[in-house]
Amino acid sequence: MEPDLAARALGAATEIATVALSGDDPAAVLRLVVRRAAELAGADLGLVMARAEDGSLTVEAAHGTPTVPTTEPVGLVLSARSAAARVARSGVAVVVDDVWDDPRTAPFVPRELRQYGPFAAAPFGTAQRRLGALTVYRHRGAKPFEAAAIDLLTAFAAQAGLVLVLAEGATARARVGLYQERERIARDLHDVIVQRLYAAGMRLDLVARRPARKLARADATRLAEAVDQLDASIADVRAVVRALRNADPADLAADLAESVRGEVAVAGELLGFAPELTIDGDLRDVPAELADHTRAALREALSNVVRHSGAHHVEVHIGRNGELRLTVADDGCGIPEGVTHRGLKHLEERAAQAGGHCEIDSSSRTGTTVTWTVPLG
Repeated sequence: MEPDLAARALGAATEIATVALSGDDPAAVLRLVVRRAAELAGADLGLVMARAEDGSLTVEAAHGTPTVPTTEPVGLVLSARSAAARVARSGVAVVVDDVWDDPRTAPFVPRELRQYGPFAAAPFGTAQRRLGALTVYRHRGAKPFEAAAIDLLTAFAAQAGLVLVLAEGATARARVGLYQERERIARDLHDVIVQRLYAAGMRLDLVARRPARKLARADATRLAEAVDQLDASIADVRAVVRALRNADPADLAADLAESVRGEVAVAGELLGFAPELTIDGDLRDVPAELADHTRAALREALSNVVRHSGAHHVEVHIGRNGELRLTVADDGCGIPEGVTHRGLKHLEERAAQAGGHCEIDSSSRTGTTVTWTVPLG
């Protein structure tokens, strides 16, 4: 390679590396790569192509002379049988005097590239992972590319591969960051907002139930409507939480133990004393859907204790031993005859949906114990 050309190539390579490592837009870096490669090779058109799973190539960046639209080829897909695709697949560079005369290229020249003749292509990537190819073209009738063009293309193709790898890494980091942020929002919604809405609804419900505070029928109706609206808001927030978590393929579930502590703390505020809580085992890897069922079951069980039991002592136990078992026991009045079993039915339905079961033991002498059990895995 001529000294002047070598110096220009080194300068261009340094420029590209600096821009790439500065965190600039990968698309802009690829455009810089192909522009410098085309200029140094004396080409009328340069293309950076990324390889797809089916072996075809998609043009990611292009640079042409002023008479050639620089954006036209971007997005162009070349057949897996094309010369550029074979270069990307094999890892072996190719130089062709005229794409129309050479049997390796003539059958696969796309319409957008028919005005070109001399052609050279260099692969980029690794032996284990072929990423694509960097190609240059000259108009038909122009002199073919010299051997030095291959050296240039190989050097710049390596930088194009580096840019794509860095871009993939940045994209992966951004995706992980997005999932983590979704999980944080979901956790805040569920463990803070839902609990506050739940506590507010419980307080309103308790006010409505206190015989010492007789309410006018209209006021009682409005209070009941407010409680219903809070319940509907809780359901909406839960739906948002599910949507946020379902968007994460890693299924990052919030720590169930922390949620349990939060639910018990809210119940303690409403009861006027702190329930006794026992957690056995590590609950962090409980699947998100099962964790949602468990949190809802605990909230329903504690809601029944707050509303109906008149208890002075409450115990909550959750643990795992081949299955997930939740127990809520109180020393209250038991479940009176004729009291609606809607909440208890919800507990049973939650357990059934998770493949488990719910047992309720209640008497006026010993209080009520709810045992909610579901399988793990």
